[in-house]
Amino acid sequence: MLAQRPEATEYPQFYGKYVALVTGDDPVTALRAETDHLHRVLDAIPESKGSHAYAEGKWTVKTLLGHMIDAERIFSYRALRLSRGDATPLPGFEENDYAKAAGSDARTVADLVAELKAVRASTLLLLASLPADAWARRGVVNKGEVSVRALGFIMAGHARHHLNILNERYGT
Repeated sequence: MLAQRPEATEYPQFYGKYVALVTGDDPVTALRAETDHLHRVLDAIPESKGSHAYAEGKWTVKTLLGHMIDAERIFSYRALRLSRGDATPLPGFEENDYAKAAGSDARTVADLVAELKAVRASTLLLLASLPADAWARRGVVNKGEVSVRALGFIMAGHARHHLNILNERYGT
């Protein structure tokens, strides 16, 4: 693939905060580097912290992990569809509705961590397999245009964002 950071025109403005958290020019390299950090943070979360929320009405650690799983699956699915040239506009998703329906608080931290690691491994296999021309393909997601390249950076930045929150607000 041609290593290049996405231009601001390759994703809706909202995702800029995630793209900004990623260093380098190659989304697969960025995701691999983020994966090492992800594993270190996740492996350090004790089961006793799983039901902790940093404030009233905020997600628990388990709910946050469930959100990270759902979001990466959705971003990866979007990357798959766009990379294959699918021009069908894709819908957004309401993260709070997904979090409520997921039932993450009934699971163990270890189970959620194992699933998130598996989802990331799958994401890396998908993205590493893409032909060079697929990275520039674009499509409409949640009424905004996004490129496959941008989705790689968004996934890495989204994970980093939530790992920062786990560290800063949850004390993990």
